[in-house]
Amino acid sequence: MKIISGSKASLIYTLYTAGDNKIIETVSKERPVVFTFGKGQLIEGFEENLLGLSAGDPFDFVIKAEQAYGPVDSYAIFDLPKETFEVDGKVDEKLLKPGNSFHMQDNDGNRHEGKIVSVHEESVTMDFNHPLAGKDLRFVGTVVEVMSGEAK
Repeated sequence: MKIISGSKASLIYTLYTAGDNKIIETVSKERPVVFTFGKGQLIEGFEENLLGLSAGDPFDFVIKAEQAYGPVDSYAIFDLPKETFEVDGKVDEKLLKPGNSFHMQDNDGNRHEGKIVSVHEESVTMDFNHPLAGKDLRFVGTVVEVMSGEAK
């Protein structure tokens, strides 16, 4: 059986950033992951590269940033007042370090994860882009099993 829209496939793979081959995620044979195809839940390039493969087929492909998590959006990087980080009227300066991430909520109640880029006297520069935005991704793995969409 081949992977088609509506089918499920069990996969093992390693995800790298293309170019520097930094490992982002490894899915081992002990815990393969199952995806349903054709539901719009997978990044476009990932699904396109796996359609037509069968159990036992290896894969090795690169997805350009535009087909993965998109380019870095400069509008998703902006300054927030330091008081945004107050808890009980105080800002814990030890937490405000570049690279630290925070789950935050916008005025409409939507949750976003932001990473601190830099800390200033009165503000904190945050990046709310997806951590893999702007990166080409390389997937290397094997299709373990392909099932019809009704399989549990």
